[in-house]
Amino acid sequence: MEFLGIDFSCAFGSLLNGKFPDKDCLLPLISKLLGYCIVAASTTVKVPQIMKILRHRSVRGLSVVAFELEAVGYTIALAYCLHKGLPFSAYGELAFLLIQAIILVAIIYYFSQPVPTVTWIRPLLYCAVAPTILGGQIDPILFEALYASQHAVFLFARIPQIWKNFSNKSTGELSFLTCFLNFAGSLVRVFTSMQEKAPSSVVLGSTIGVITNGTILSQILLYQKQEAKKEKKEM
Repeated sequence: MEFLGIDFSCAFGSLLNGKFPDKDCLLPLISKLLGYCIVAASTTVKVPQIMKILRHRSVRGLSVVAFELEAVGYTIALAYCLHKGLPFSAYGELAFLLIQAIILVAIIYYFSQPVPTVTWIRPLLYCAVAPTILGGQIDPILFEALYASQHAVFLFARIPQIWKNFSNKSTGELSFLTCFLNFAGSLVRVFTSMQEKAPSSVVLGSTIGVITNGTILSQILLYQKQEAKKEKKEM
């Protein structure tokens, strides 16, 4: 019995025989189900952040460079997965995350007016190069090098935001829900990548996501608690 590439026959067979499915049967099934859960959740993961910016009409405390690099990282990762012909459950969330990341960057630009002329060079360069990368129309060796660099891209996408939070002792308009979903998604991806016996570089990327997203999440909890205490004293 198979549905969406997930084989349920092993689990159902064990249950029908009055037995609990063994580890070798259950873990791959859980991994596949979690993979599709990540894809489903990714369709709205950045919506809370988008809505918070639109509601407050402010991008206070947000690092534009962090969000720009995030879009670049998603582009590279998505292009590589498409090029390798991986199953949709293994990378589907990247397509939805990329779309939302681009929308976020556009909104940040809009509420950061006036945007310096030099800043516009980055999105123009992205628009010129991204279609070529997504189309896989580059040298295979360069493709591998780009994919290898995506971990550094995602790492440096988080560092500016982490530093800005630390410097301001505030997380500004960062959405707790979006950051929590990013953290949870990275955590689940570590499990699914290890279960699917993905290359160590893929596991490393997810681990970096757990650490960096976890750091930002802890900053939100810490600084919002401090701000709440400060507001109580002023009342």
